[in-house]
Amino acid sequence: MPSTLHEHALFAGGPVLGGVHHLNSGVEPHAHDFLEIAVIGAGRGRHVTSQGEQPLRRGQVIVLRPGAWHGFRDCAGLVVANCCLSAQALRAELAALHDLPMLRRMLWTDPVASGTHGVAVTTVDPAAAEEAIAEISLLERDLGAGQGRPGRVLGRLVTVLGVLADGRDPAGESLEPAVHPAVAATVARLEAAPAHPWRLDDLAAAVNLDPAYLGRLFRQDVGLTPLGFLARLRAERAATLLAHSNLPAARVGAAVGWDDPTYFARRFRTLVGLTPTEYRRRSRSASRP
Repeated sequence: MPSTLHEHALFAGGPVLGGVHHLNSGVEPHAHDFLEIAVIGAGRGRHVTSQGEQPLRRGQVIVLRPGAWHGFRDCAGLVVANCCLSAQALRAELAALHDLPMLRRMLWTDPVASGTHGVAVTTVDPAAAEEAIAEISLLERDLGAGQGRPGRVLGRLVTVLGVLADGRDPAGESLEPAVHPAVAATVARLEAAPAHPWRLDDLAAAVNLDPAYLGRLFRQDVGLTPLGFLARLRAERAATLLAHSNLPAARVGAAVGWDDPTYFARRFRTLVGLTPTEYRRRSRSASRP
């Protein structure tokens, strides 16, 4: 499955990857550094995450943020359609997806909420799941046709996301307000320099708001406090360094803003569900064919 590879080898410079897989055996728990959307079709199997094992059902949609990990067990005729988005693209050409309330909740808010370890599982109407699987199959075909169809690939991606968002609860989610400008500015500031020793007072002063008010706005739009979002951001950046560099874990922590190795290990495990050493081992083993 595509989720067993890493962004630099998987995307080859492109923002999107997709494919439909038929599993008759398990997929070992693995970590990766891109965003994955897995749509479950027919068949049976069990999903493995930091929360344990759960039986899979047709119509489930699994969203994994960069740095998250999961696996599959006891699969028999299980159809899993993967749509994967480059983490770099999510900060660049696909960043506009964050401005759409229904997609913001699906791709950002739900999987980064406290205690999720970067994994969110929801359910859509079975007909919506089948439509999304069919579109991901077409996306796979278009990607296989070469580099001459970026517009068509982007169109397929938007269609897949739209089908899944509508299948969740379009009436309720479409009423969510747009991101407050102060929240958007704060997110951009944190993403630009996650290793900076940010304080809530400094962030609030930069957008001319009371710290408590910025905190309420941020939780409303992002699902976390500003410093909670920063911690998730640091964990995702640390996951990439653990997967793709030989830096000692302590230096990885310092590179993302956690200078104390013990604190880094504790925070990373809280946010990802693995220690830095376990995450590195799992991501390295997953990158081998």
